[in-house]
Amino acid sequence: MLSAVGPSYDPGGHISTELRINDRIRVPEVRLVGPNGETVGIVPTDQALKLAQEADLDLVEIAPQGKPPVCKLMDYGKFKYENAQKARETRRNQTNVVIKEMKLRPKIDSHDYETKKGHVVRFLRAGDKVKITIMFRGREQHRPELGFRLLQRLAEDVTELGFVESAPKQDGRNMVMVLGPHRKKAEAKAEEKAERQAKADARQAERDTERAEVEAAHAAGPVAQKKTRGRSENLDPEIDA
Repeated sequence: MLSAVGPSYDPGGHISTELRINDRIRVPEVRLVGPNGETVGIVPTDQALKLAQEADLDLVEIAPQGKPPVCKLMDYGKFKYENAQKARETRRNQTNVVIKEMKLRPKIDSHDYETKKGHVVRFLRAGDKVKITIMFRGREQHRPELGFRLLQRLAEDVTELGFVESAPKQDGRNMVMVLGPHRKKAEAKAEEKAERQAKADARQAERDTERAEVEAAHAAGPVAQKKTRGRSENLDPEIDA
């Protein structure tokens, strides 16, 4: 039996994992709900407990604030197990939001820019957000338009993979912009997994083909190498073939 520690009820259907059940329900009467969600009505608590025992189920208080409290007939052990399974599945399907960061100088040369852009492209393809930081030094701080134009250029160069989630803004000596990916992290992972599987299948097919060719060559070897001995090839020329 579980103790009644902070029981709660969500009208949307969520049932707390800390509920009063069976003989811990000590009110004179309850509003009873059947195992399939059907309304039974207001019944004495001892009668509700008897119905639970006859059905080999538990009487579970799902809405203690009700007048009278609402109780349901259910298999409480099964309910807790299914809730735990759903919680694990939810955690498994959750994807943590990852924000990568890329730092640039306002007067970056073309080679470095292409390198930095390549990293941004890789991050966006993987479904990650990217924080772009333009770092100003000295007199560069009086030329914020240089950083703005650079951020605008980068956003246009990767527009097929991402979008401007947070527009460029000044942050002390820096200017910051955040790019968001067009596709979700889970989609990127699924596509990457499918690509890896396709490559693995192709390599396996290639190995199978090579193995089949080698086996075919070995099978044909003795026949191909067999040579019919002619008359002139007899060791003793006076012995007819």
